[in-house]
Amino acid sequence: MLFKLFRTRKAGFTLIELLVVIAIIAILIGLLLPAVQKVREAAARMNCSNNLKQLGLAIHNYASAYQDKLPALSSSTGAPTYGNYQGCILITMLPYIEQDNLFKSAVANAADTWDGNGNPTTRITRVKTYNCPSDFTLSNGWSQAQVGGWMGSSYSANFRLFGTVRAGGNSDAPQFSVANIPDGTSNTIAFSEQYAACNNNSQGNLWSYPGIDWSSAWTPVIANSRATGGTFAMPNGYAMPSVNGNGFTPQIQPTVAQCDKRRPQSAHTAVCLTLLMDGSVRGVTSAVTFTTWAAALEPADGNPLGTNW
Repeated sequence: MLFKLFRTRKAGFTLIELLVVIAIIAILIGLLLPAVQKVREAAARMNCSNNLKQLGLAIHNYASAYQDKLPALSSSTGAPTYGNYQGCILITMLPYIEQDNLFKSAVANAADTWDGNGNPTTRITRVKTYNCPSDFTLSNGWSQAQVGGWMGSSYSANFRLFGTVRAGGNSDAPQFSVANIPDGTSNTIAFSEQYAACNNNSQGNLWSYPGIDWSSAWTPVIANSRATGGTFAMPNGYAMPSVNGNGFTPQIQPTVAQCDKRRPQSAHTAVCLTLLMDGSVRGVTSAVTFTTWAAALEPADGNPLGTNW
């Protein structure tokens, strides 16, 4: 009888053993999730960096095609030298990021590139090169401030490099060419990250927006020092007292409510990715001072970049 009892007894977990197994699994999941998140963020950051490098390559290809000229921050029908159409720099860059058909569609109506007098192909078309995967203010390419209206951009051009000259019409044009940037290409910012939606969605970064004359609150631009551009411009030039003690330096992982349209923003951990005119991409940390950041934005101030760069 005892032999039969031993033979018919079924093996299995006790309640304590089961709880121990569940606890071990929970610990492993807890250890695994941060690692997965880090891998995803690393992939998103690499993708974002590659987008900026594509923009850098596009700028230099444009310069090669136009006798070393830099593209204008805003082109205008009143400034034929810089495109003779209404559109910001991200429209001008389209042929150089393999979006030539979209560019042709946009400039087919030169006075209304974004809306085509009732044909809004430009503003409702997503350009993935202009979208950072980490930018949570994008919704399937739309700026979450303009879903259904305008596609967003995660990158903005440096006004101090591309837009300090009024070149006719609504054009904000560059003062220098690639070859004669006084401070050198490795010391001058071309583009930086910026949220596609900002300040509780009352502002944003719209890749096909025509320019500052329409509204600086929606133009993909950083370091905007043109006073006629609305309330978010900087009236006394870029070298001015800091805002809330932060001096227009990049914001790292701010909320949409905390976002300041005058400043760059990044959703990456610890850094804001920034494209320099030599084509390199730099991760700028929150340790950068206003003095250093302003020197990197200004192409002709002659000031060396600080050690916090």
